[in-house]
Amino acid sequence: MTPYETTRMLCSFMCEQPVLPSVPVYGGNNWYYAYGKSSHHQIVEDSQFISAMAEGLTNRPFMVIDDGWQLSSGTCNGGPWIGNRDFSDMAGLADEMKQAGVRPGIWCRPLLTQEKVPESWIRYSKGGHFLDPSRPDVLEYVADMMSRLHEWGYELIKHDFSTFDLFGQWGFQMKGKAHALPYALSDTSRTTAEIVLDLYRTIAEASKDSLIIGCNTIGHLAAGLFEIQRTGDDTSGRSWERTRRMGVNTLAFRMPQHGTLFSHDADCVGITSGVPWEFNRQWLDLLANSGTPLFVSADQKELSGQQKREVRQAFEAASRPLPTAEPLDWMYNSCPSLWKISGETRNYSWNGEAVLATGTRDHEWWR
Repeated sequence: MTPYETTRMLCSFMCEQPVLPSVPVYGGNNWYYAYGKSSHHQIVEDSQFISAMAEGLTNRPFMVIDDGWQLSSGTCNGGPWIGNRDFSDMAGLADEMKQAGVRPGIWCRPLLTQEKVPESWIRYSKGGHFLDPSRPDVLEYVADMMSRLHEWGYELIKHDFSTFDLFGQWGFQMKGKAHALPYALSDTSRTTAEIVLDLYRTIAEASKDSLIIGCNTIGHLAAGLFEIQRTGDDTSGRSWERTRRMGVNTLAFRMPQHGTLFSHDADCVGITSGVPWEFNRQWLDLLANSGTPLFVSADQKELSGQQKREVRQAFEAASRPLPTAEPLDWMYNSCPSLWKISGETRNYSWNGEAVLATGTRDHEWWR
């Protein structure tokens, strides 16, 4: 048995009954070209484009509305989760997306809001109110929000930031100390893991039959509850080096968890003029043929005819059940280039001249 096969076996021991999508998940997400600047009209156009790229495919693609649709202001990217002047009818938008031929998806951040809420719900405030999920009434608030998204017609719900909002730091910053906040949770009778698990169960139950993507969530606690897990940091529509470091690395080293704990989402292909196509086309090809979810962020106005043809090919592959791709050089390469895909070995070239963008992280544009 190879180290990869052994790792998959050990992952399977951790979750006897993973919850997985009934069909492969693929489609579009508007974040890595829009970065929060979007509208009802733009999402309908995106939906029509994504649908056209999947013309003739029985398994229809998703179109995921990312950050920017909620009613918030200033530096807060939390709620209220009721739409805004550019998104005035979220249920109507979901209907239009279905009419365009896609399955509607949506993003949210359940533990941050600018709404007026009871003081007892608030763990601390900074730009918005960070809610305390150890309280039953906060869990009721989260359940109501998730139920509303489902009732509006969104068939996939991506919830984000809950680990950061609970612990006050990113995973790579934690090392030996998970908690970076001086504010305790109100229920001190349970462990943090028990509180997180109750939050996840609340989200899973309230979403009913909508698929759930956990983003910035804890994998081994999400296993058996969420169908899809965003397993790494953000890729980019601005810097290939970021995608290489955060996307390819994530896909390879979390691949043993795909199908054993959840469906493994290594994040999007941000197809923009800011990322060289010679590298992005390889990332697109690998994701499409890996057996994992494929999401592309693409402004159709910027795509060439060749790029559109390759997106069509990628969607056709990603729409079908495929064997899980295996990184072959993962024991000695932090960004594996040799992959076993459907019984054949493919060699990708990830190295380029681009440098990792400095300044804010892609998902911290709002700070």
